[in-house]
Amino acid sequence: MLRKLHGLPGLVAALLLMVLATSGVVLSVVPTLERSAATVPVAGELSVADLAERVVANYPGTEQIARSLSGEVVVYYTRDGHPGADLVNPLTGQGIAPYQPSAFLRWVKNLHRSFLLDDAGRMLAGVVAALMVLICLSGAFVLARRLGGWNAMLRPIAGSGSPRIHAELARFAVIGLLLSALTGSYMSAVRFGFLPDGASTELSFPADVSGGTPAPAGTLSALKGVDINELRELVFPYPDDPTDVYSLSTTQGSGFVDQATGELLQYQPHSAGNQFQHWMVRLHTGEGLWWLGLILGVVALTVPVLSFTGLRIWWQRRASCIRLGESASIEAADAVILVGSEGNTTWGFAKDLQGKLKQADKKVHCAPMNDLAEHYPKATVLFILTSTYGDGDAPSSANQFMTRLEHFQADNGLEFVVLGFGDQQFPKFCQYALDVDAALSSKGLQQLHPATKINRGSAPQFREWGEVISKHMGIPLVLTHNPAPAVTSEFELVERVDYGVAVNAPTSILRFKPLQSDRNLWQRLCFRNRQRLPDFEAGDLFGVAPPGDQATRFYSLASSSSDDQLEICVRKQTHGLCSGYLHSLDPGDRIAGFIQKNPGFRPAGGATPIILVGAGAGIGPLAGFIRKNTQRNPMYLYWGGRNPKSDFLYQPELGRYLDDQRLTGLNTAFSRSAESAYVQDAIVADEAALQQLIEIGAQILVCGGRDMAAGVRQVFDSILQPMHLDVDALRTEGRYLEDVY
Repeated sequence: MLRKLHGLPGLVAALLLMVLATSGVVLSVVPTLERSAATVPVAGELSVADLAERVVANYPGTEQIARSLSGEVVVYYTRDGHPGADLVNPLTGQGIAPYQPSAFLRWVKNLHRSFLLDDAGRMLAGVVAALMVLICLSGAFVLARRLGGWNAMLRPIAGSGSPRIHAELARFAVIGLLLSALTGSYMSAVRFGFLPDGASTELSFPADVSGGTPAPAGTLSALKGVDINELRELVFPYPDDPTDVYSLSTTQGSGFVDQATGELLQYQPHSAGNQFQHWMVRLHTGEGLWWLGLILGVVALTVPVLSFTGLRIWWQRRASCIRLGESASIEAADAVILVGSEGNTTWGFAKDLQGKLKQADKKVHCAPMNDLAEHYPKATVLFILTSTYGDGDAPSSANQFMTRLEHFQADNGLEFVVLGFGDQQFPKFCQYALDVDAALSSKGLQQLHPATKINRGSAPQFREWGEVISKHMGIPLVLTHNPAPAVTSEFELVERVDYGVAVNAPTSILRFKPLQSDRNLWQRLCFRNRQRLPDFEAGDLFGVAPPGDQATRFYSLASSSSDDQLEICVRKQTHGLCSGYLHSLDPGDRIAGFIQKNPGFRPAGGATPIILVGAGAGIGPLAGFIRKNTQRNPMYLYWGGRNPKSDFLYQPELGRYLDDQRLTGLNTAFSRSAESAYVQDAIVADEAALQQLIEIGAQILVCGGRDMAAGVRQVFDSILQPMHLDVDALRTEGRYLEDVY
């Protein structure tokens, strides 16, 4: 649960967090620059009266003097009927330079505060800051849990790669990030009225003004009693009006000063709420605390790296998901495999074990450890394959196992065996597996074999364990699973078609051929000059790891092996390491990759109507399905892009498919055109026709981004409601398939 609380907000807000962080880095330097350029008198050296006297001597038309917390002094004045503003030296009152706030910094500040979207953007920035609070707190708990408690937070962190980089940076930055997030959330909540405004009550104009002859500002006692370092603002009285007053604002409070007597009128100290709000702003911006601003800026630099490593960790877990084969029912199974996994890697070993047991004519039930049944009526052996999370804790798919074990009833001579997976660098290597082994023994179950530990997913150790279990069970059990990356082949880019540059969504269709050197002598003799591709279909996945990075990214294939080329459609993502690498390729360049089957995303065969839905680069596999529709079965495409002139992907091909009737109907929507529509709008506009297709058994395939897919699901649920159906019902029938990222 903690990991989900940490990971999901990070995935949702990663890009926005990077915008806030990078703009915050720029703004964090401003207090230091202002401080270095400002002349700051020592305490007691200069009073506000002295400052006013010197400024007026140089600027007779002075209307206001303002001092920032960084020490900059600005005079606002009128000269020859024209207003002006200058930075001044407080020791002399002389002008240094015209005061011209940087347009660039103003733009960065607006980007940081509101993503350049006014109040809606300010609200979004507040939400993102609140998510950052959740990410920091949950991340701190996750890290403490991993290291073995809060008292171990300063210990060396075991592991390598992205997980270790992520943990080390998070440990360094969490306090600063939490401070920025909390103060930012507070400021946003105050602005939108979710928390009370700490501002003091506005002072009313004093009724006891003397109205006497104005005295020089340098002689006024109230101004003499205020050190310049406490000044925030001094507003001068209107010229030739003896009944007007000076308005004085300091770090401690505000009031009015009689311009004749120098008396302080209606002074009001700042309230505790006002002081608290003032410090929240200072802690967030670093204004007046230049050293804190620099610290927060350095901390903010970690956010892009944390976002990248966090996304990479998530992707590695997602890529390691394993699809299990058919599982026997609880009632029929004579062997049960229960899996405890945090990142899905353990499921690969479970699948191999399941397959080899089935080859030995065993009926195997395979499930997460959290699905432990109260009773397995026919099972004679229970396999537990589990990793350990953190400091000996249960992984996510096993965190309810111990509770469920209390109600477990064992009979029929059920034996068990526990296989633990972990990294021996960690002090409690496979500890949870040992705990489970002890718990099962305490229930009276007999061990088939003592608990075994496997380090870093070692394929040889797994095979050796299988040989031992094979002897215990008296069946052949040759285990071969190896979680190491798949063997890659080399491919050469032979063609690329580029779209979308004009709308800041560069997307390319890349077509590859395998290299001749990848074929053995027999293949060269048999196929001569023909290049041979691995067997694959449109919708399968092409795995690529960019240079210097071991994390594989997967791209849906838009071609089949019978097309004699490997084709993918790739949008260049902001800060996308792999998409950037692919977009940098020129014809003739070579890459290494491998094919991963994706049989769960295929159009149904026969005359079943097919409804294809996609957006952006998600059109890739859909175009491949259409290309293979040589039987001219009913096939309809709904696709959304940005602008028809710049990123109408596969436009020439789709035109040909319409002409030769491989594509029955084409409906497009472009968000940055006169119609300003999305693919959901195209679906809604065709509601009646889609209902008719679904009534006769149509299958729906959706490919593209998660947000688009969620919107499409919502639209189809609405369309299906009058038919007393929903997306889940179609999904159960295999009539609603998704390939989303």
